[in-house]
Amino acid sequence: MFDKMLTIAVDFDGTIVEDAYPKVGKPKPFAFETLKMLESKGHRLILWTVRSGRTLREAVEFCEKNGIEFYAVNNEFAGEQYSGKSSRKINADIFIDDRNVGGFLGWGAIYHLIEGDNAEPVKKTKKKSFFSFLKK
Repeated sequence: MFDKMLTIAVDFDGTIVEDAYPKVGKPKPFAFETLKMLESKGHRLILWTVRSGRTLREAVEFCEKNGIEFYAVNNEFAGEQYSGKSSRKINADIFIDDRNVGGFLGWGAIYHLIEGDNAEPVKKTKKKSFFSFLKK
């Protein structure tokens, strides 16, 4: 659908994970798989959340453990320093948030809206069990 690299701002609580703030909730179905696919297509992902301090670090670490390293966190680009003199609204092409008008669409619908009708399906990645090495 979009023929260019997009900057995509993604909320955390209620969007990437179930809302359990200040704790980290369980991942939403296909959230990390979709984010990885979008990243592999060259899109820039920004974590855009109200979290700060310890709870923000926990969210970022949780995403990293699940294979997502964001281009920036609560900023327009990595290393940006917030001066407090301007709005905290960031410049992004798309915002993905559970508080959208109409609610959260689901990660499959979001991926198809961004990548179009020819988008490859989002596949759930299987976690290897402790005994998976025995199956070789």
